[in-house]
Amino acid sequence: MQAVSNDKSAIFETRNLVKTYPMGEVTIHALRGVDLQLYAGELVVLLGASGSGKSTLLNILGGLDSASDGEVRYRDQLLSSASDQVLTRFRREHVGFVFQFYNLIPSLTARENVAIATEISPSPMTPEEALQLVELGDRMDHFPAQLSGGEQQRVAIARAIAKRPAVLLCDEPTGALDSRTGVLVLEAIEHINRELGTTTVIITHNEVIGHMADRVIRLSDGQIADTQENTHRLPPRELHW
Repeated sequence: MQAVSNDKSAIFETRNLVKTYPMGEVTIHALRGVDLQLYAGELVVLLGASGSGKSTLLNILGGLDSASDGEVRYRDQLLSSASDQVLTRFRREHVGFVFQFYNLIPSLTARENVAIATEISPSPMTPEEALQLVELGDRMDHFPAQLSGGEQQRVAIARAIAKRPAVLLCDEPTGALDSRTGVLVLEAIEHINRELGTTTVIITHNEVIGHMADRVIRLSDGQIADTQENTHRLPPRELHW
């Protein structure tokens, strides 16, 4: 699979993005002037150790957090000065989130967990369609306790993509899984990226996962340390860790 060309339009653009946190008498610098562009339809892996700033960056891109300084734009929309109401609408209409922990409601079936997301979306796919995309068509009426960890994470992915987001942001989606199960989850994410053209960002500390991406962006100490383009994306089933 060929890498996505950078002549595509930018979905996200950040300029001199800064994020600081006061902690007592000390100021924590989570991001230190990050300049970044993410392009339509590409799959990007953000690599970095704990504390490198990758989760902070993802949360700002997704409208879950705000920058202390600098700009972040989604298409032509300036998010860095947007109101809470605008950010809520942005998250609801444009962004799907997948986290390390699945956050499924135990008393609801897989189908019902996904349906919650479709109820707040202007043009969602059906829960059945979303679950078919992650190859859980035969597990729709199972409760989370009846599903493996990998299956629960795929339900979480189905929930995230059921509203047809333009962007899918994944924070350590395989962090709680063994490698074999993690590969199945990465296959589901890659399938969504390929079939729906969803701009996809995966945060990980696992360098092997970078081989499935169009681009690998390494963060260190709140800054972009390196960017690497892959001329060929490896399918997740060829990844081993």
